[in-house]
Amino acid sequence: QVQLVESGGGLVQPGGSLRLSCAASGSIFSIYAMDWYRQAPGKQRELVAGITSGGSTNYADSVKGRFTISRDNAKNTVYLQMNSLKPEDTAVYYCNANRLPINYWGQGTQVTVSS
Repeated sequence: QVQLVESGGGLVQPGGSLRLSCAASGSIFSIYAMDWYRQAPGKQRELVAGITSGGSTNYADSVKGRFTISRDNAKNTVYLQMNSLKPEDTAVYYCNANRLPINYWGQGTQVTVSS
């Protein structure tokens, strides 16, 4: 069992930055692939960025060059550094830990990009 707790969301102006954190507990964090998803009102949840247990990363085209995912296995934490934020980045951001067929979700953190 893995418990995930996101933090770091908030209100930021367009062009600003935020860093989201997702702290994991309850199992061996390093064996899980970790992903960040987001869901805007009225839209489906979408994958934003992912990092494998080995450290390989992937990004949605909409955030490439602006967002960076990283993990610190010693701290059981995954991060999402978000730069050059746009209003269309406004959403609830969710952390996901997965190792097939197991899948865990956090409760989400709100990110609002607005002037």
